[in-house]
Amino acid sequence: MSLLDIRGEVAYLKRFYKTENPFDIIRAKNILLLNEELGLVRGYYNLVLRQKQIHINCNLGGVQRQFTATHELGHAVIHPKSNTPFLLANTYQSVDKMEIEANKFAVEFLISDDTLYEYLKYQECTIEQTARILGYQKELIELRLK
Repeated sequence: MSLLDIRGEVAYLKRFYKTENPFDIIRAKNILLLNEELGLVRGYYNLVLRQKQIHINCNLGGVQRQFTATHELGHAVIHPKSNTPFLLANTYQSVDKMEIEANKFAVEFLISDDTLYEYLKYQECTIEQTARILGYQKELIELRLK
């Protein structure tokens, strides 16, 4: 899926489900959301017996929890039959493209054009300053701007 298609998919989901809350969409799509002790792993998506599952590290809070859930929702929407933990452990297939697409989905979902305009144009913040204010890595803001 191209980055433009991801932007359209995010807009469609928000319109269809009438919410900007990723957790509401996860529930509405009947995706099982599991809060678990995952060590250093923030989260992952998998498909088990046709049941989509999002696993979130129970130690995450705030922006990290929301971003991780939205990133994993991106996998559920864009890569519904992919199982990245399996691919990483058992194949030589690169999951980098899928991770970039899921990151793009998350930042498109969570950071509106208005918010970017507010910080980058009106307040004349740099990308780095905007990233710090919003609580995201600079690279994610740069990805959102593409």
